[in-house]
Amino acid sequence: MTDFHIHYGTEVAEALREGRPVVALESTIVSHGLPRPDNLRVARQIEQAVRDAGAVPATIGMVDGRLVVGLDDAELTRLATVDGVAKLSVRDLAVAAATGADGATTVAATSAVAAAAGIGVFATGGLGGVHREAAQTFDESADLVTLARTPIAVVCAGVKSILDVGATLERLETLGVGVVGYRTRRFPGFFITDGGFDLDWSLDSAEQVADVLVAREQQRVHHGGLIVANPLPTDEQLDPELHDRTLADGLALLERDGVTGKAVTPYLLAHFHSATEGASLAVNVRIILRNADLAARIAVAAAARRADA
Repeated sequence: MTDFHIHYGTEVAEALREGRPVVALESTIVSHGLPRPDNLRVARQIEQAVRDAGAVPATIGMVDGRLVVGLDDAELTRLATVDGVAKLSVRDLAVAAATGADGATTVAATSAVAAAAGIGVFATGGLGGVHREAAQTFDESADLVTLARTPIAVVCAGVKSILDVGATLERLETLGVGVVGYRTRRFPGFFITDGGFDLDWSLDSAEQVADVLVAREQQRVHHGGLIVANPLPTDEQLDPELHDRTLADGLALLERDGVTGKAVTPYLLAHFHSATEGASLAVNVRIILRNADLAARIAVAAAARRADA
């Protein structure tokens, strides 16, 4: 009988057995989110940022139908360099495994697989959310519903600014997903520091976030995900005027070309990369490296809290 179980990289398997801190990382940023050859270099930098902060990176993806938590460098290289890598959300995992596909996991799929593997912290760039014109299209990322039922902390720079940020925050509230700002009371806007909306809660250290995770475990009340919104410093953000102009132009092109569904986000991100002459790519890389560092520090603090309990 074919083995469709989750497979673990050696380093990750040992860390999980020993109760050491592990941080989940997505693979769509490798296969779909960054241009070649930068994607592989940055993927390695992200993993190194986690290691430098004291945790073990677990990049999640699928190779030849094998769902792997903790891709090795050869597997990471494959997803970064071959054509035809599928973009896998939660609903796609079983079909992709049964058909022997190569696949990169989205935020939703990475969250679900990480939680199933016993990993409680995940670093990404920005979440998916409610798309503009969703009242007509019903276009909403699976990230939101998945986080409503998945007990994982996601460190991100808010939701991608190409989305309807206000509607996304409303949906997260309805779905019961916790949102805290890291050293901020304003929800970040991915490329830009301030996404234009207030937050109810702010935490000032990785240790405080770890305390929240431990409290959730000890309360034994069903919780979904916890979003830790980590904004870029203002001197590292994309110029807000350039951002707004590029977004408006991108949305017009989107309508002109009739792009819909899963193609919207990569289309607009590619437009940002082209229109800003690479400035948005540099910002995107800064975002994920900062989030990987913070996620690792949270994982380290949470592991220490559990060891002392």
